[in-house]
Amino acid sequence: MEILLAGLRAAGEATRLRLLHALGQSDLTVSELTQILGQSQPRISRHLKLMVEAGLLDRHREGAWVFYRLADRGDQGGLVQAIARLIPLDDPEIARDTARLSAIRAERREAASDYFASIAANWHQIRSRHVPEAEVESAILDMLVGVKRDRRLAHVVDLGTGTGRMLEIMAPFADQALGVDQSADMLRIARANLEAFGARHLRVRQGDLYHLALDQASADAVILHQVLHFLDHPAAAIKEAAQLLKPGGAMLIVDFAPHEFEMLRTEQAHRRLGLATSEVSAWCKAAGLGQIETRALEAGGPEQSGEMLTVNLWLARAGNRKPGKPQHG
Repeated sequence: MEILLAGLRAAGEATRLRLLHALGQSDLTVSELTQILGQSQPRISRHLKLMVEAGLLDRHREGAWVFYRLADRGDQGGLVQAIARLIPLDDPEIARDTARLSAIRAERREAASDYFASIAANWHQIRSRHVPEAEVESAILDMLVGVKRDRRLAHVVDLGTGTGRMLEIMAPFADQALGVDQSADMLRIARANLEAFGARHLRVRQGDLYHLALDQASADAVILHQVLHFLDHPAAAIKEAAQLLKPGGAMLIVDFAPHEFEMLRTEQAHRRLGLATSEVSAWCKAAGLGQIETRALEAGGPEQSGEMLTVNLWLARAGNRKPGKPQHG
């Protein structure tokens, strides 16, 4: 009872309800919230601090920025989601806040579009050398949720999320999905894409793949999509990612088979020219994962085989090990 009363007391003020409404639509910084509500930064910060302490809000840092969002786990998560749904949208202040939030989201989309335009040529150059993305995405769903698309996952983590596309394709099959990326620029793109996609159970945050500040043994599935070829120590990243899996949870790795396109190293910063199944299997086994299943997607006919990239998918599962101590989420 006391937890419920504490949450209600923390939310029971006009400015705080306005904050909850805005944060129910988007992850926002203090600076953005001051623009939306038209109030001073110290005042907004005090309200946010109180609601974070009450468990109504989650707070996470991305470089110099700190983002806030409605809590989505535990008793207070259910409470704050219910409160946010009761806020009247026709209230004049809420309507004004919504208009200002729309303007901020438009600015985000423009900034993300400008950055992606600067790297789009590189992406298209690589994609032209392998099977269509739709075929890769279909194979990902086959392996994670079944050919009949009849599996439901409680929590999915996408490491090196980039534009957030993996979160989008998993959205219909996951109760919650989190994307992690080290690049603030890529997170800006992902956040804009997910806001346009309109699924609030998808979220992103900044993080180091070698040191994930996430709860261990909490995920039903972890995805590493076209990530490992950029890393100096893929085995260490797999070992760290494996700690996130619940017993029986699945890790899906998607990457290129070994190839000889040296330009991907010199022009696209690939550290490795593809990954061999033998080394991926060895890394997974060293991380305590087993039941490794492999699927290869080859592009073009025999006459093009030397000019195209093969995309491999490796699925490994966590055994019934005891989870480690949870880290801060």
